[in-house]
Amino acid sequence: MDGLTFPGGLTREKYIGGRIQTVDPGNGTVTDLYTECDGRPLWAPNDLVFDAHGGFYFTDHGLVDDEERIHRIAGIYYAQADGSGIREVVYPSDDPNGIGLSPDGSKLYWAETWRGRILQRDIVAPGEVRAPGLVDIDQCLYGFPGFQLLDSLAVDSAGNVCVATIVNGGVSVVSPQGELVDFVETGDLITTNVCFGGEDLTTAFITLSTTGRLVKTRWPRPGLALHHLNT
Repeated sequence: MDGLTFPGGLTREKYIGGRIQTVDPGNGTVTDLYTECDGRPLWAPNDLVFDAHGGFYFTDHGLVDDEERIHRIAGIYYAQADGSGIREVVYPSDDPNGIGLSPDGSKLYWAETWRGRILQRDIVAPGEVRAPGLVDIDQCLYGFPGFQLLDSLAVDSAGNVCVATIVNGGVSVVSPQGELVDFVETGDLITTNVCFGGEDLTTAFITLSTTGRLVKTRWPRPGLALHHLNT
């Protein structure tokens, strides 16, 4: 695996390929759920979100092979939590990162890190999205101006996409209509993740990677309750 640029400072000696894993919280057992899709390896799975049907969408960030000058572009996948099936939903997507669903489950959103865009697709069935036309401008919910990088995202109960924004350091809030409606500055240039919790889902938990901190703040709108498996 010489010549690969690994995410998150991972060294080539530790790289064993991309995979989706489950962890037993009782005994810590780690099990590989998926390592490939239709014979194609997963490179760097990043974020995931469950839908109301028990499956989950996830992004594969891809890898860069510096030695061969190859960008191993990946995309978006849909899989079953019991390991029974995986399919490719969107291909290609450059450096897809955070991913989320609209409150009614009809829209899939994801962030492309280096292009600074939030993309969207209409969901027509579990794990199936409407393919956009070549010049279909609706496939891009919002494009950030200048040099702004995107990381993880969360959707609030009003349907706004809240994305961790790197370089300007904060959480950008984009409406379902594609308008930037708010920006919450964190003071950390590498703001990487956001999620909602607390009894009323009005607490935002945010990771600040420059300083290695997890912080929380009161959010002006409740977050969207996430789907999860009943086990």
